Amino acid sequence: MTLHHFILIIHLLAATVWVGGHLLLAICYLPTALKKKDPHIILNFERKFEALGMSSLALLIVTGIWMAYDFGVTAETWFHFSSGFEKVVSIKLILLFCTFICAVIAQFYVIPNLNEKNINRIAIIILSVTSIGIAMLILGSTLRYGGL
Repeated sequence: MTLHHFILIIHLLAATVWVGGHLLLAICYLPTALKKKDPHIILNFERKFEALGMSSLALLIVTGIWMAYDFGVTAETWFHFSSGFEKVVSIKLILLFCTFICAVIAQFYVIPNLNEKNINRIAIIILSVTSIGIAMLILGSTLRYGGL
């Protein structure tokens, strides 16, 4: 097994936790919370998942950048969109930035004021981050064939 293959396995395991956790939240917990108008259902899940989820996200960032460099996509060529690999890496970085924006909005604006009347706001954030995670997973799968 090469080092790149090992890094890929770590990346895939972290993606499983990150995307899987958000799918679990979006499919199992969110509908119940919305139906009952109970934000504590979401907050309790977030509290339990946060350490594992954030660790997984950190691993995704580190291993993703590592593999990008293995493919010759360095910081100097990010956002050039000139090769299939550069396109995928650049789009994934843009989506990572979108995830970060969602996290900032959630942590500083939505969660501190979350209640049964505005629970739809956190639903939008949850569905956005879940959709972004799925999009990143799909984009990553294209690298096997040279990217976009």
